Amino acid sequence: MSKCIAEQARRQTAAAWETSSGWSRYAAFIGLDVHKETIAVAVALPGRDEPAYRGEIAHEPKALKKWRERLNDEFGGALLLFCYEAGPCGYGLYRQLTEAGHACQVVAPSLIPKKPGERIKTDRRDALKLARLLRAGDLTAVWVPDTEQEAMRDLTRARDDMKSQERKARQQLNAFVLRHGHHRPRGKTRWTSAHCNWLESLRFEHDWQQIVLQEYMDAVKAATQRVTDLTDQLLRALPGWSLAPVVDALVALRGIDKLAATVLLAELGDISRFESPKQLMAYLGLVPSEHSTGSRRRQGAITLTGNGHARRMLVESAWSYRFPARQTMHLKRKAKMASPEAKAIAWRAQKRLCGRYRQLSQAGKNIKLVCVAIARELVGFIWNIVRHEMPRLAPQRSAVAG
Repeated sequence: MSKCIAEQARRQTAAAWETSSGWSRYAAFIGLDVHKETIAVAVALPGRDEPAYRGEIAHEPKALKKWRERLNDEFGGALLLFCYEAGPCGYGLYRQLTEAGHACQVVAPSLIPKKPGERIKTDRRDALKLARLLRAGDLTAVWVPDTEQEAMRDLTRARDDMKSQERKARQQLNAFVLRHGHHRPRGKTRWTSAHCNWLESLRFEHDWQQIVLQEYMDAVKAATQRVTDLTDQLLRALPGWSLAPVVDALVALRGIDKLAATVLLAELGDISRFESPKQLMAYLGLVPSEHSTGSRRRQGAITLTGNGHARRMLVESAWSYRFPARQTMHLKRKAKMASPEAKAIAWRAQKRLCGRYRQLSQAGKNIKLVCVAIARELVGFIWNIVRHEMPRLAPQRSAVAG
């Protein structure tokens, strides 16, 4: 009799927990430890029982389809909730599962709870841990872009990669020239036609060094050409993008051109999904870290979490606010496609941020810290513009989806 009462109490407790957690509509919680060739699978049923490890499956479409069919038969076609860590395998698995009618979360690896004493890591343990935490609601899902958004992001990141290669090639050429005692003439700007002509005119003691110089220069030219080609491709693709009108609105801001606006939206997507500017600032890692206890409050450097591509672009854009606020012809020309609301917000941003830059600089703050502070406030104005522009796009995006 006591065993029956205990079992009934356990079931009532499990049912109450399921309802309170909001996961009661799912028949099972499935943790996936995804790798290039295999996927480790663990299944947790509603309640308090330990998850069960189901082995590994091949990470290929046919095997995944067969495995989904087995799960559908096992659970009678009920709704299942899957999860796996964000990583190099991308969002293909997420799209396969959601298209099959199931729910899926791609979770942030850095926010997965970890026990201090954990010292053993295997695929089996990872899958079981994901299933357990998914059922408990302790995982943090990341935003998953649609295929169009991901394609635009791939294009902007490819350009960023080529830009890094160009920068490295230039550094290698500069180091070689300096190592052999050749100094750039004073007053000459680097990488202009005059600078390139000066590099080509250099002569070395050995013919082998002349060959090295030419190879370094060819590498710089090739990298620069790749950056130019990808920039042209990006600007040509922009008019056909669903977020192109938002790009036109953001360029009204000082320091934000079409390229910077495209990078921001490609990395962040619909910024209006953030409930407040503070959430967006925290997502971009532009808020101070904090270690406070009791009555003592101590803040440190910015957290540097979240999207580094967008954060770097914002800090670079903040540098333009070192000049006094004014409506130049350049700003008016690049903002001609922006809405009146976007132009008004951009002008308020310019007055606020230019004054803030001057105030912090005069207080003796480090220029890098000043730029980070300006970038953090700039995020708020960007959020405000997107919040005004996205409702206008809703009918257009619905028509395209239909």
